[in-house]
Amino acid sequence: MRKIRTALTASLFLAMSAFGAMPSQAMAAPAPLQLWRLDCGEIQMNDAAPLSDTGTYDGRSRRLSNGCYLVRHGADYLLWDAGLPVSLLGKALGAEPISATLGQDLTSQLARIGVRPEQIGRLAISHYHFDHVGQAALFPEATLLIGAADLKALRGAPPAFADPSLLEHWLKGAGAIDAIDGDRDVFGDGSVTILSAPGHTSGELALLVRLPETGPVILTGDVAHLESQLAPRHVPIWNTNRAESLASIDRLVKLAATLKARIIVQHDPGDVRLLARFPDASR
Repeated sequence: MRKIRTALTASLFLAMSAFGAMPSQAMAAPAPLQLWRLDCGEIQMNDAAPLSDTGTYDGRSRRLSNGCYLVRHGADYLLWDAGLPVSLLGKALGAEPISATLGQDLTSQLARIGVRPEQIGRLAISHYHFDHVGQAALFPEATLLIGAADLKALRGAPPAFADPSLLEHWLKGAGAIDAIDGDRDVFGDGSVTILSAPGHTSGELALLVRLPETGPVILTGDVAHLESQLAPRHVPIWNTNRAESLASIDRLVKLAATLKARIIVQHDPGDVRLLARFPDASR
């Protein structure tokens, strides 16, 4: 009988080892995941006509927020977008069609939560426009994650609303670049996924963060500038491809419905309240 028990124990040991299920081996806990919204400026559109190619916003004014987002995944930090340039600190909003201002820079906000610029291992940008890469140079040690099509565009004649000098550190080879083609599971555990969402630019990206308490959150980049653009599918006149723009809006809306996710339109002031108020983090 003892021999039988010994044989059974040995067989069970081998079977459980093969499937990595030893009783004494606890399952690895998921990495702590947090998301902070950072203030990266404001944009005043005294005529918001460019936000729709069907005349919806003609003659109307709109104030846009400009959000950047810090993701903590265990000991790793990813910064999503880098906001307006520091040259706009304290600048008054004007009477011109579009003006922008910055109230505080990213490094001062990160200091409030005890994060140093060199701790940012990944700087992921939704697209190359100046209001999304303005403070990128503050994070020279970070790997730049950028849509492959956007990177290609920057290496040619400068596209509209792009200032390649803001990404010069990487474009001249001093910093590491990770060109994103398609979707990307950033940390390999499904918690943070970069989504391909072309249309606004050819390499536009969005970000899905699956927060354990808040639930899934989708950061739109510039797939939309206002919540009111989503349902009627309003496409700005400056987008590079109308059909791709419509497809990307449709994808994010349907993905949000499937996952029961919150859509955060980064330029919509009304969406600021959907995440924890800085310096608190959404979890």
